[in-house]
Amino acid sequence: MSVRTAAAVAVVAGVVTTLLPLSATTASAAPAAGDHAVLRTEMGAPVPGGPLTRGGATETFDLTVENPTGKPVEYKPWLLLDPKGPSLLTEDDVVFSVEAVDAPATRSTVGLQDGDWQGMFAPSGAGFDQGFDIPANGRMTWKVTLGLGKNYPTNNGDFTFTATSHNNSVAPGGSDSHLFTVGPRTEAGALKSWFKQVSSGKDGQEQRAYLDLNHRATGDGVFNVPLATSLTLSHPGEQEADFRLQALIDGRWQDLKAEDGRYELPRIDKGFGAASGVHTQPLRLSLGKNTELKKRTLITMEAQVRQAEGNTWPLSTVPVLFPLVPITEPAPEPTTSPTTGTPSPSASPTSAPAARPAVATTSGNSAVTTTTGSATGSLAETGAGSSTGLYAGLAAVLVVLGAAAAVLGRRRRRTTA
Repeated sequence: MSVRTAAAVAVVAGVVTTLLPLSATTASAAPAAGDHAVLRTEMGAPVPGGPLTRGGATETFDLTVENPTGKPVEYKPWLLLDPKGPSLLTEDDVVFSVEAVDAPATRSTVGLQDGDWQGMFAPSGAGFDQGFDIPANGRMTWKVTLGLGKNYPTNNGDFTFTATSHNNSVAPGGSDSHLFTVGPRTEAGALKSWFKQVSSGKDGQEQRAYLDLNHRATGDGVFNVPLATSLTLSHPGEQEADFRLQALIDGRWQDLKAEDGRYELPRIDKGFGAASGVHTQPLRLSLGKNTELKKRTLITMEAQVRQAEGNTWPLSTVPVLFPLVPITEPAPEPTTSPTTGTPSPSASPTSAPAARPAVATTSGNSAVTTTTGSATGSLAETGAGSSTGLYAGLAAVLVVLGAAAAVLGRRRRRTTA
């Protein structure tokens, strides 16, 4: 049993009681497991038993629910499908129906829960929050039909199908499951997303952080819908940050505007797969003049990747942490020395963004890139854009004035003598 299916079964076993099946009708919350968690499900061998193909023939199998206790127990069916591969399924990607064999007349439906496909059935004329009363020391049997829609994603492969209940009436360990194969056989891959900080430092009068957001698909097949990515920005404290976020689009830097706190990036066209290579979106971030941040601050940027159509539950969420410094004041204009009449030295010109070493870490399928700071720990003091040049200029002025004062003093002493 896969990790995701095992987690779902743990939910119905009473570890978590807040998961609700979603359907056209309202389903009730599953109560905590108790004495009534005693049922067992059994799935017969699928017929005809061959691999499922997209838009092809279906498989049928018997689903039997047994009650080994001396009192009736309500069974609220919940069938979970856990696919191998990066794509999330829509309701039309799987063919599903249920027919009563040794049970009351039945109707069925499909729905999505937290991005996962699920099937449910209930007595005819009842809502899908209604169940079947399995008699004491008795059982009920249904015939389940399962197949693949013609648009079942090509980058998804085999899947595990588990029969449990959404009212926790199935005993822990009592949920049966089958692994269904999909033809033609494919290597199910994953979608990997990660940040890389390219550079940070002064660019003109602004302190900017430059980052690349990368995506790469592995395995066979492609995404049959576009991929969308939204970014969120945050920092410690309550001060207004005045973020200025830009993306390199069509060869030029373009401003991104936040809607409900999220910045939307250009979509990746459908057909994205391993042959597409790495998709890179360059980004740069600075703090505007209206920022209330007055010092170097650690910023968190988080990318949420999802399918742009159909099942839009997030595929992955990838964070990166990096420092940012508020906008600096313009350098002072050169001034003329009142004694020598020559321009006094000023701060040296600003430099291009300084490259920063990146340290990559991996979390699950996603690499997260963070950066190390300079020896001083302050991006405001990198290159010639710091206050060092200003201090050097002031020192030079003091040297010139001191020399002039010494010459005038010697002239006075010679005149007096």
